[in-house]
Amino acid sequence: MSTSSDRRRNARMRRKLAIAAVIAVSIALAIGCVEIDSVRAQNAEEASPIYGVTIPDGYRKWEFIAPALEGDPLNELRAVMGNTVAMDAYRDSTLPFPDGTVLVKLAWKRMQSAEFEPASVPGAATTVQVMVKDSKKYASSGGWGFGRFINGKPADVAQHETCFACHEARVQGHDYVFTRYAP
Repeated sequence: MSTSSDRRRNARMRRKLAIAAVIAVSIALAIGCVEIDSVRAQNAEEASPIYGVTIPDGYRKWEFIAPALEGDPLNELRAVMGNTVAMDAYRDSTLPFPDGTVLVKLAWKRMQSAEFEPASVPGAATTVQVMVKDSKKYASSGGWGFGRFINGKPADVAQHETCFACHEARVQGHDYVFTRYAP
């Protein structure tokens, strides 16, 4: 049987544990806020002008949508990757793409293979381009935000001013997206 002194001792222990838990949670929240502010500051520097789009973390692990070969004057090999929302939309032939869709296009200079003359291989990386679907935030650009990055840094305002105009002129009927799914 427990005595009254055991109950008091247990009550004191529970209070101490509760205080320690509150302190631990407070410290964790404080550290988390500092880290979030640090990420926001970093992302602001790395965001595309006009749209505020950044290169998404982990995009190289996303699913492959399709390759592309861009002729002269760019002469590039390209690969387009999509997040889960994008892949579900492609597989279900959903247009317009739902909000939350993110597409990332990687591009490299096209080089002739040293091992097999008729083949092309990736050379130097040229750009990473990102499209983010948010129909409210980007209502004036067909629901899409654009980011063009060279060596991990956003290209200038002039380059970003051409994004939507090009997509609007050529692929308005496919929700402003050039890439078709290559199953």
